[in-house]
Parts: sequence; structure tokens; C-alpha cells
Amino acid sequence: MIGLMGLALATTASAETAMPFALDWKFEGPAAPYFTAIDKGYFADAGLTVEVTAGQGSLDAIPKVATGAFPVGFADINSLIKFLDQNPGAPVTAVMMVYDKPPFAIVGRKSLGVEAPKDLEGKVLGAPPPDGAWAQFPIFAAENGLDMEKITVEPVGFPTREPMLAEGKVASVTGFSFSSFLNLVRLGVPEDDISTILMADNGVDLYGNAIIVNTEFAAEHPEEVKAFLDAVAKGWAAAIADPAGATASLLERNPAADAELEQRRLQLAIDTNVVTDWTTANGFGGIDADRFANSLEQIKLTYEFQNAPDAAAYFDSGFLPEGGFALK
Repeated sequence: MIGLMGLALATTASAETAMPFALDWKFEGPAAPYFTAIDKGYFADAGLTVEVTAGQGSLDAIPKVATGAFPVGFADINSLIKFLDQNPGAPVTAVMMVYDKPPFAIVGRKSLGVEAPKDLEGKVLGAPPPDGAWAQFPIFAAENGLDMEKITVEPVGFPTREPMLAEGKVASVTGFSFSSFLNLVRLGVPEDDISTILMADNGVDLYGNAIIVNTEFAAEHPEEVKAFLDAVAKGWAAAIADPAGATASLLERNPAADAELEQRRLQLAIDTNVVTDWTTANGFGGIDADRFANSLEQIKLTYEFQNAPDAAAYFDSGFLPEGGFALK
């Protein structure tokens, strides 16, 4: 069935190949590079037709790509690792790291007593069950010696997460740093009252979201996958060079968005998660094998693998150019 999907998506060699792309979240600032790649013709120049579909969380795209509903998507690699452990042989893997430094964070309010990891004890933490940051919270708790018995976890929906924090119904929430922080600002919470505890700065050595691909589609269309990743990298490079222009591309798809807010959200993602010391020195898109091995060890702290972890099953660098992509 998935093989038929590949045949349906790809037409003749002389025609364009349809590669619908399943995003992790709404059309917000960090999604702008993909629309930039469309508007600047990077996908079209490569013979690809790409339509971007919004998602409902960092885990959302994984089953969509694994079942063949989409050939490519954007998802949390740590959730992908667990998915593949629970579904051995599922035709999905990561092929391009985007968030070299993950945006997993605890975002709280200083006025409610949350500024450091230990401050979470004795307070209420709002966490959407499908949230990528919440999925990594047990590792964060273990690395920082937190007593989970002393933290009251309140399951919340994505639409109510930041409003509940703004209203003081919870003292902190799990989320992506650039999303939850700016959502609180938009709700009128003073910036100097917001604390952002980035997990990557507090002992969590994980990677973040990556481009994932249906491996059966990739086996049939390797050059198209390579071209897709090249166009994505060009989209990010263009967004880094001209964030305002990239935000304009985003607003074409989400006219109700606040341009200033979304450009700021995009810039936060660029500065914190995409352009890092590692990607500057080693190129965008790849991973460090030693760090990835360590991240698997961290996952073991709170997750019992059903099968021996196999790094090669979770990330395939074969579609990337030698040395990755240059972003500047």
C-alpha cells in the first residue's frame, strides 16, 4: 500500500514530483523557511511540488509519514526513536536535523516562583500530553534530581496552555521555548516575569526536530529526497539572511498572524536552535555520532527499550551532501 503511495505521488521523470510535507505545528515563525523555499522557487526548480500541512504537535507527523500518508514530515527525533522501538521496521527515519539545539523548555513565571529547575517542586506544571517538551521532561527531571512526587502535573490542551499560565492557574508549562515565551508576551505577561528554562542548558543532551521521510518512498525516489533537503536548506538560509521576507511568506498562508511577533519567533529559533556552534563549524543538517549515542543513553534513563537501540535506524545521513549545508 505504501509502495502504491510512492507511485501515486511521483509521476513521470519529466514531470514534477509531488512531495506533501507534514509540519509539526501551526503556521508560525519557524515554519517560514519552508514557505520561503516555495515562494523563491527552490522546490519548483528541483522539479518538486510541495504543499505544507500544519500539525498538532511534535509527534504528529511521525505516523503520517510512517503510514505513507505523507512522504516527508517534520518531527521530534526522540519521539521517532521511541516510535521505531515500538514499531520495529516501520518505514520512517530522520534524514536532516533542523533543531541542532532543541527548543524543549519549561516556561514559567517568576512571580509564581519559577526561575530554576528545583523551583518546579511544590508547584503545578501544565503539560499537553502530545507535547514534545513534555515527552523529554522525565530526562530533564532525572538530570536535575527533581522529585516528581512533589510536582503536580496538570494535563492541558495546546490552546489553553499559555492562557492558564497567564492566569496563574499553573506556575509553569512545558513547550517549545520560542512558542510558549512569545505566546505569553502576546497575552500580556511582562517579559521580565517570564522564565525560560531550556532543557538543553540543564543537562539534556538530546537533538530536536528533524526532517523525516518514508523510507519506501525514499528508496524509490532518492534524488527527489536529496533535492527536497537542498531546497529546505536554501529556505533556511534565505530566512536567516532576510527574516522579514521569510515572515512575509508565512503571512501569505496565515494572514491573521502578528508579523512582528512571528518574525521574532523565527529569529529566536534561528539564534537558539538552528545556527549553533556545531552547525556553523560542521554544516547544517547532520548530527554528531558521539552526541547522538549519548542522547540514546539519556533516553534509557526514563524509557525501557524493547529492542537494542540502533542509531542507523533513526537517522540516515545518506541524503545529505558531504559536510552538510552552509546557512550563511
